[in-house]
Amino acid sequence: MADPEWLFLAREAQAIAQTGLTYCSNDYDRERYEQLRHLAARMVALHGDVSPRRIEALFAQESGYATPKIDVRTALFDSGGRLLMVRERMDSDRWTLPGGWADVTDTPAGNALRELREESGYEGEIVKLAAVWDRAKQGHAPDFFACAKLFFVARLTGGAARPSIETSEVAWFARDAIPADLSTGRVLPGQIARMFEHHAHPELPTDFD
Repeated sequence: MADPEWLFLAREAQAIAQTGLTYCSNDYDRERYEQLRHLAARMVALHGDVSPRRIEALFAQESGYATPKIDVRTALFDSGGRLLMVRERMDSDRWTLPGGWADVTDTPAGNALRELREESGYEGEIVKLAAVWDRAKQGHAPDFFACAKLFFVARLTGGAARPSIETSEVAWFARDAIPADLSTGRVLPGQIARMFEHHAHPELPTDFD
């Protein structure tokens, strides 16, 4: 499922406007970049049935050079080769790998382990960076902001199952028992299958697109 062309164009227009507003040096340029941001918001609103004012407010929160957002996911395996998954409260309690947006105060791997601990109660050790995937190229549902998804494979070092304010259940799954009700905005069946392959073959190179 590739992003529709209108979303790609609106995203590009918003990124140009955001970067232009960061570096422009006169009022004339600023006015033009603000108009471009307004047009991008109208494009999204027309196709998404959302108020342009709401979209513009979302865009106004973004500043600096426009870059993809970073989502980190941790594939934690136990000694029996089972994969840890959590139910995401914000997505109708569907299953996903622990993770979320990366904070600017930590490294990508540090973020992955923190999300693991906060969402599941378990502690882990990063084994490898298994994949760096562009969300739009993986088959996720369209989303406005560009996103790079980093998947880490980790081994269990301690802790115990403990749901959180973000997760309602924590459980381990064998490869042939992955639940069907996945939070596909966060993780896809093929991505989970690939994590099992990386766990079984640590020598595999990092996937990317």
